[in-house]
Amino acid sequence: MTRHVEVRSGTYRDSVGLMQASRDLRALDGVSSALVAMATGLNLDLLASMGFDTPDGLGPNDMIVAIEAADEETVREATTALDDALAAAPVGKKGSTDVPPPTIMAAARRASAQLALVSTPGGVAAIDAADALAAGLDTMVFSDNVSIEHEVRLKEIAADAGLLLMGPDCGTAVVSGVGLGFANVVRPGPVGIVAASGTGAQHLMALLDGADIGVTHCLGVGGRDLSAAVAARSTLAALDRLDADPDISTIVVVSKPPAPEVAELVTAHADRLATTTVLGYLGEGQPDLTATAERVAAAVGQRWVTPRRWGEAVSGPRPGYVRGLFVGGTLCDEAMLVAAAELGPVSSNIPIRGGHRLDETLTSAGHTFIDFGDDQLTVGRPHPMIDPTLRLERLERELADPTCAVVLLDVVLGMGAHPDPASDLAAVISRYDGPVVVSLVGTRDDPQGLEEQAVRLVEAGAVIHASNAAATRHALTFVQKGQTA
Repeated sequence: MTRHVEVRSGTYRDSVGLMQASRDLRALDGVSSALVAMATGLNLDLLASMGFDTPDGLGPNDMIVAIEAADEETVREATTALDDALAAAPVGKKGSTDVPPPTIMAAARRASAQLALVSTPGGVAAIDAADALAAGLDTMVFSDNVSIEHEVRLKEIAADAGLLLMGPDCGTAVVSGVGLGFANVVRPGPVGIVAASGTGAQHLMALLDGADIGVTHCLGVGGRDLSAAVAARSTLAALDRLDADPDISTIVVVSKPPAPEVAELVTAHADRLATTTVLGYLGEGQPDLTATAERVAAAVGQRWVTPRRWGEAVSGPRPGYVRGLFVGGTLCDEAMLVAAAELGPVSSNIPIRGGHRLDETLTSAGHTFIDFGDDQLTVGRPHPMIDPTLRLERLERELADPTCAVVLLDVVLGMGAHPDPASDLAAVISRYDGPVVVSLVGTRDDPQGLEEQAVRLVEAGAVIHASNAAATRHALTFVQKGQTA
């Protein structure tokens, strides 16, 4: 094997773009590992963990390229492919009007912008977000690993300025029909969404799209906004924004299980709005996301359409446990809530109340649900919606495990996600006989092709549901009752 490390000083690219570049290099024949990243502390730790030597004198404005390949010729091919990919992204030429502005303030003046998207490392994202707010811009912070103290302060600054801060860790938003981050392609309509959840918002948009209900805005507020510490600061501001929009007739709030006192605060605020508001808090005894979508359909006067199912699978109890392997945290939460109501407490790296927390090896313990998109598993590596490697490896192990009765997966389509997630999964699923149930989150206009993805997975032997709750309930029919984690 040949190892190659180079430093490209003064070459900056967005972290999401570099994650995609790393994934594309790893997909090349003869390349066993690759990392293209800015030289932040976290990325340097990742470089070392991959077995590469760390060059001296690196700073966060330097780009690292590390490739392990079969031979030097493969390394040259990989670096050439990277050069082509980086050259395809416009960076401007010195002396031209296309030179990137040096500050957010300068960018706002040049573009007459109204919204800034921050996707820098968590350690500096709060500074960039503060600059954007100072420039008078509503701001979406895609970055994760921002401290909760900085989140609260940024949201206080935004409130004082009459601005909206979306995030941190806001992975999905739609503003006036334009998708940001991991967003599905939706058609405009009378619904506005306030989302303290990324994949929860995506699932809701997909369910509404399947019922021919359009969404004009989806304002992500970050997964911690409805925590006791943040106290719904952005949720309340987003509700007021949507309430003032004449094109919105129905507002939906979707959230992971909120702090009870914060849920009460949001409920009281929603009751004072002129616009009909549907509250979709996940939690014990609360409606699942599919039931929330049905309530929205009723609110807008649209006939509800039962979410689709593709493929047939013979149900029936089997010895063993359900193993849920998710890329969406809210989808994992919802599946655990549905499963725990029938099976009792389950194990997870993001356990709900009463559940068992897995150790750092994530070894399955009875009924087990893993969120591969959790912050702890995405430090220095692409989100699993971009790079499915970790989940594919775990899927293979679970399907080969005689204690596994059924595997439950989510597949999330949309902009920014893997261009063909079904093919990688199908290649593994088709090699085993164990049942696989898939929750497919996507709209008819998503670039991956909703129908094509479903058909490919069915051909591999999986059964597919457009409803995550329905997929979970179907998976539970394979589990012998009375087994506990």
